Amino acid sequence: MSLELSAPPQSAPACADDGVWLECIACEEQFAPFDEIRYTCDSCDGLLEVRYADPPTFEDFGSGASTDGPDRGVWRYREALPFDLGVTLPEGDTPLHEASRIREEVGVEHLRIKHEGMNPTGAFKDRGMTVGVRVAQELGVGRLACASTGNTSAALAAYGARGGMETLVLLPKGKVAAGKIAQASLHDARILEVDGNFDSCLDIVQELAERGEVYLLNSLNPFRLEGQKTIGFEILEEHYADYGTYPDRIVLPVGNAGNTAALYKAFRELVAGGALDESEVPKLTGVQAEGAAPMVEAVQNGASEVRRWEDVETRATAIRIGNPVNAPKALPGIYNTGGTAVAVSDEEITDAQRALAGEGIGVEPASAASVAGLRKLRKSGDIAADESVVCLTTGHLLKDPDAAFEAGGDPEPVANDAEAVLDLISPGERSPLQAASRRVSRATESPALPALIGGGLALVYLGYRKLRSDS
Repeated sequence: MSLELSAPPQSAPACADDGVWLECIACEEQFAPFDEIRYTCDSCDGLLEVRYADPPTFEDFGSGASTDGPDRGVWRYREALPFDLGVTLPEGDTPLHEASRIREEVGVEHLRIKHEGMNPTGAFKDRGMTVGVRVAQELGVGRLACASTGNTSAALAAYGARGGMETLVLLPKGKVAAGKIAQASLHDARILEVDGNFDSCLDIVQELAERGEVYLLNSLNPFRLEGQKTIGFEILEEHYADYGTYPDRIVLPVGNAGNTAALYKAFRELVAGGALDESEVPKLTGVQAEGAAPMVEAVQNGASEVRRWEDVETRATAIRIGNPVNAPKALPGIYNTGGTAVAVSDEEITDAQRALAGEGIGVEPASAASVAGLRKLRKSGDIAADESVVCLTTGHLLKDPDAAFEAGGDPEPVANDAEAVLDLISPGERSPLQAASRRVSRATESPALPALIGGGLALVYLGYRKLRSDS
């Protein structure tokens, strides 16, 4: 099974374990999945993929599986995963929101928002970790590690804690949202801040993994993407249940390009299993921030590989990555599905974040890149009016509360008084009679009112005595 969408199913090689094996996407060398720790090909250092002898069909999912297990979430899709159950919280089964006002503004037939921020730690990374940490247990490793822009560290810390394992996370100093660091800290991960960017952190973690000091659980690890591909399964099932068709396009933020690669793998497996026709596969469309857009550069140039960006900057911290390690898997996904890629400004990302919030959907900045990209591609005509589109939002608003506060409105000071509040929320909307009534109301509530009444009565009495004496 190559990376072509039309690749046929493969027979299990001798090294397979219960119909599961690893295969290099470059030289096609095959390896046993659990006999030793392996992240890339022994021969050519190419990326590895998890392969299966029996590609799944929709009928294999949930209650149709050959084993008992969950009917919802990631492990509903156990027939397409290396185990029947992982280290789970549980994860997956995230909402596919409608966004009617954005749909009308943009002008597409259908628009749904797949909100991965509703996973246990608030991001899609949980899907990968439920599988990855289970594999770590199978391999018998003791210490888990990752480089992170924040969400991976939070997920690894939580799932490592769930599995009773030691976790180490490396973060670029001063470049990770506070909410994400807090999660990793509370789940008792060892946090190291590196004086460098995300790509530098990943270089270090890879070196530690090569020395056997840690088990790497970034998306370079092929098992991580197995959990993440279930996003694609869910989108197809949910969209078909609502409309009787599959979406024309899925628009998603791109950082390390793991989700792009994972969704493409999900679709390839369904095509190989005969469950999905090639013509039904959604166009995968990636969105990056202008300050961190190596994938967009590659797609616009029709390149088969990306050029590493050494200096990257964007307020969308989760996609502030200059060297997407999964590009060799993701680029074919974009090209072979007829998709594209686009870069958006930080201002466009913030506007999209506000628009989503206006629909009641709270996301961190990187998540909103998908909607910003949809807007831009619709204006350019790259996305047509008759398309049914799903935008993937990858992390919850509370992942980056500082960014949410900056994008939202400022609190307004007000006196400790209901009338003062009404003056602020309904300025100039009162009639003269309401204004007079308000003044009377304020007067009657004044603490000086008893003294004023008492003083008035005293004056009346003195006046009465004077009239009596004059008469």
